[in-house]
Amino acid sequence: MGIIITAAGFARRFREAGGNGNKLDARLNNCSVFAQTLNNACATHLAVHVVTRPENTHIQDLCHAQQVPVTLIDSTGLGESIAAGVRANSDWHGWLIHLADMPFVPPDVFLQVADALKTYPLVRPRVGSLPGHPVGFDNTGFDKLCGLTGDNGARELLKGEAVHFIEIDDGDSQRDIDLPSQLVQGRK
Repeated sequence: MGIIITAAGFARRFREAGGNGNKLDARLNNCSVFAQTLNNACATHLAVHVVTRPENTHIQDLCHAQQVPVTLIDSTGLGESIAAGVRANSDWHGWLIHLADMPFVPPDVFLQVADALKTYPLVRPRVGSLPGHPVGFDNTGFDKLCGLTGDNGARELLKGEAVHFIEIDDGDSQRDIDLPSQLVQGRK
């Protein structure tokens, strides 16, 4: 079992709102958005695998420094990125799918999802009525995950399925970074 971090998006909204470059390289607190996400995932001591674009050399360098394997892909959407990460880790018994622009998810949320995944085939955290990340799939979801395409990620796989929710109190942990203004807010 391990964590797949998808980091192969285009960050269009970030740049359209005045951001420079790749939002994952942007400074947040004492490091980059991606470095904070990677550090939180690695702190779980679960296996971690990153899917990113060939031109994202900063992300590749950070992964190399922490000995985290990387799959390079010219992704056309989140679904394709997830599929590539799952295929690269076909020997895992479950996958926690996480978005690289969600740097505030603490290690304990990853561990709670991983623990529940031992009992339930589909797991995700929830704050009130709002579902969050990471989303955990056990090995029964392998074929469907490998067949994903498009930009909806695994959203289609969740429709009509019995999802086991883990209630968490920290809504801040479920924030993502889509706009430059969200960088100055840091962690509340």
